[in-house]
Amino acid sequence: MSDITLLGIGNIILKDEGFGVWTIDKMQKRYEFPEQVQLLDGGTLGLELMRFVSGSKKMLVIDAINGNGKPGDFFFFTGNQVQAYFQEKISMHELGIQDVLSALQVVDEPIDEVIVMGVQPFVVSPGIEMTPEMDAVVDKTIEIVLDQLKKWDIIPTLRKAESLTV
Repeated sequence: MSDITLLGIGNIILKDEGFGVWTIDKMQKRYEFPEQVQLLDGGTLGLELMRFVSGSKKMLVIDAINGNGKPGDFFFFTGNQVQAYFQEKISMHELGIQDVLSALQVVDEPIDEVIVMGVQPFVVSPGIEMTPEMDAVVDKTIEIVLDQLKKWDIIPTLRKAESLTV
């Protein structure tokens, strides 16, 4: 059980749709996090995520989001906006997150604060790599995540140069 969960979701075989997963992967490679923080590759898991996020007090979800914006646009949802966003059930993994949040309410273990941060994808089609344009958005995303962690009194440390593999 971790106090804070950073959850990357998405389908890595649909190019930019894997954005959340790849962002978590880069963060794990670049930073060391205190033990009260877990970084989780949620992929396209659904209700199975419940056992991993149960007990978390705060959760930041990173995802590629079709917000009808321009490719590369950021979207942020907090509070009631989170449930409203997941009501649309845009993809199977997003449906899974809604189910997890609802199930945690039912068993009286709701997560106190949930933030969904997403980026409008450039391309969602078969392929196992993000587009270069989406990959370029990852560093800005990591900066935003680190800023949020600072608000939660969490400061990850940069890994030593010899252990960095990006």
